[in-house]
Amino acid sequence: MNWVVEAMVTGMTAFIATNVDDIVILTLFFARVGETLRRRHIVVGQYLGFLGLILASLPGFLGGMVLPKAWLGWLGLLPIAIGLHQLLHPEADEKSVQTVDLSQPRSGFASLFSPPTYQVAAVTIANGGDNIGIYVPLFANSSFAELMIILSVFLILIGVWCLLGYQLSQHPLLSHTLTRYSHRIVPFVLIALGIFIIIESGAYRIWMQ
Repeated sequence: MNWVVEAMVTGMTAFIATNVDDIVILTLFFARVGETLRRRHIVVGQYLGFLGLILASLPGFLGGMVLPKAWLGWLGLLPIAIGLHQLLHPEADEKSVQTVDLSQPRSGFASLFSPPTYQVAAVTIANGGDNIGIYVPLFANSSFAELMIILSVFLILIGVWCLLGYQLSQHPLLSHTLTRYSHRIVPFVLIALGIFIIIESGAYRIWMQ
């Protein structure tokens, strides 16, 4: 059953590394709960948005059913590249959090939906570009059973993230600390995750043959 634990740890690592900034955004949403925006809107919207990101990443798993796993392992270079980009350009990663405007109606995708639930979902999707870049190689290098475990971990952690966001909205100092220091750690986690995908898939052996 070691593969079960490994899949759970991998799912937790991938989720945390790609959704630290989502905690800050959720904190901002929860801080603005009132007559128009309710807590249920935020929770349901977060799940809807994240399910959209998962669906956009599933082609990676479908490709993994056709192509050799060793070749797909080189998709691990994607999280490595994203981690290096965040490490070298931290200001670009912080911009996605700083530019979230909750006081005005959002344009683009979110403007097509009036309920607050879809506004939260739209923000989650718009902020999830890096998520797809990480999940595609992760799904591509997973078996069906491993994928189900990883997705189960994701769905559980979405609820945990919503709870953390609500708690942080009651403690602005903690939210500020998270925003200030998390971006220094996440790039290294992404790089480590990419290396793990390459090693676990055996991709590096192609060049040793």
